[in-house]
Amino acid sequence: MYDTEKQVRKPCRLCLLRDIDPAQYEAKVKRLIDLLPAGEKATAEVYESRLATCTECSYLKDAFCGACGCMVELRAAKKADKCPYGKW
Repeated sequence: MYDTEKQVRKPCRLCLLRDIDPAQYEAKVKRLIDLLPAGEKATAEVYESRLATCTECSYLKDAFCGACGCMVELRAAKKADKCPYGKW
């Protein structure tokens, strides 16, 4: 979707959430997190703190950040990643 003054980023367009089995989606996200090298993963405490912050954020929509389009759980799992809006 485009705004007349600026480009707005969309969430992933590979599939619609309504077409995904929730259990299958959760399993795929967990698998991607498990595949991250240990040195690149945030600690469990940091991960949970980040998710708690995202849960309270108005941008969160169906597991995606409505502001930047990222998969929230994947971004939170990566040690070096940061919230693009400075919330964590």
